[in-house]
Amino acid sequence: MKLIALGLNHLTAPVSLREQVAFDENAAGDALRELAREPGVDEALILSTCNRTELYVSVTAGAENVPQEWLSRHHRLTHGKLDEFLYRHDDEAAVRHMFRVATGLDSMVLGEPQILGQVKEAYQHAREAHALKTPMDRLLQHTFAVAKRVRTDTRIGAHTVSVAFTAVRLAERVFTDLRQACVLLIGAGDTIDLAVRHLAEKQVRRLIVANRTLENAQELAGRHGGYAIALSDLPQHLAEADIVIASTAARQPVLTRAMVEKAIAARRRKPMFMVDIAVPRDIEPAVGELPDVYLYGIDDLRQVIDDNRRSRENAAREADAIIDLQVERYMAWRRALTVRNPAVDLRAHAETYRDQVLDKARAMLARGKSPDEALAFLANTLTNKLLHHPSARLREATLSGDYDLLHAAGRLYGLDEDEKTSDE
Repeated sequence: MKLIALGLNHLTAPVSLREQVAFDENAAGDALRELAREPGVDEALILSTCNRTELYVSVTAGAENVPQEWLSRHHRLTHGKLDEFLYRHDDEAAVRHMFRVATGLDSMVLGEPQILGQVKEAYQHAREAHALKTPMDRLLQHTFAVAKRVRTDTRIGAHTVSVAFTAVRLAERVFTDLRQACVLLIGAGDTIDLAVRHLAEKQVRRLIVANRTLENAQELAGRHGGYAIALSDLPQHLAEADIVIASTAARQPVLTRAMVEKAIAARRRKPMFMVDIAVPRDIEPAVGELPDVYLYGIDDLRQVIDDNRRSRENAAREADAIIDLQVERYMAWRRALTVRNPAVDLRAHAETYRDQVLDKARAMLARGKSPDEALAFLANTLTNKLLHHPSARLREATLSGDYDLLHAAGRLYGLDEDEKTSDE
């Protein structure tokens, strides 16, 4: 069975393509079950975030191209459209890639912690879809342990600059004093939650949180003295916003060019700053063509993030060293799955001998033999049967000078420990 990690991310593909292959969280289960039914696919996990879409699959020989073909077919893309943007890692490289992703070493924001939560969500979806078996389930458990150790043993998470924090920093470049700004946040997930915290620290003049589920918006806004609205009420409140930060799971844009044009007119051409962190995008790209609108997408944040990356590069090297060791440990366990354990055969032979000798001892009792005689027969015969083949091989090893086998036998049967005990 081959383990494959296949995907594209912020380094290999533009946001316009990433949003085409993103998976809706509500449809993740159906997609997983569909992928797991593909010929040759034994296990499957889908990780889909604003910066990456990745498939982790175990496939049988000859099915190595099935995941890529399925990904294109599932998203109704023309044949070959993804070829130049995809990366693929096999077996050991796939394990290393998963470890690096979960620890934030492959993120746009080096060391960012949100990705681990997203990996855990992907794992939960895969379990609920019954798309995992022991090997990949073990890999995910190992992944979480590695991520925890990297966080504990290195400074990869020190002063981490999240995407949400970067969006706020970018807003500060446009609005020198955020205390005078009204900020509209669209969505109520983790990214928007982080953004709200940063903005509250900056003491913005007003916070408005818009979300499809009004109760979620009210809960988030209430914690930071903000005002909550339903997503359907966006057109009535958009003109109030100096800054808009959007991050929802919507499949279609929630802010259109027409909506923003009306808001700009109502603001009498007062500029608006917008950051779209979502993939698929929440704000129509055409909005960026409007005068007095400054629209930034997820890929535009890279320069700000890169400025803060260098301080964590030493910690990243330490994290990679930890990962290399843990990759080998997992792969050793995985290789052991393909090796037949002789202990299984040994126990089966022993149980067969036991049953045969026990039947004969019972027959002796039935013929009137004494219990002592039957027990002596059972003990002697069973001992001879169990030790016959090992004794014959050890005699041959003694005569031929096969000291490796003799030492191995000593370790196997604990005889070397007996010798140490007698010496003491």
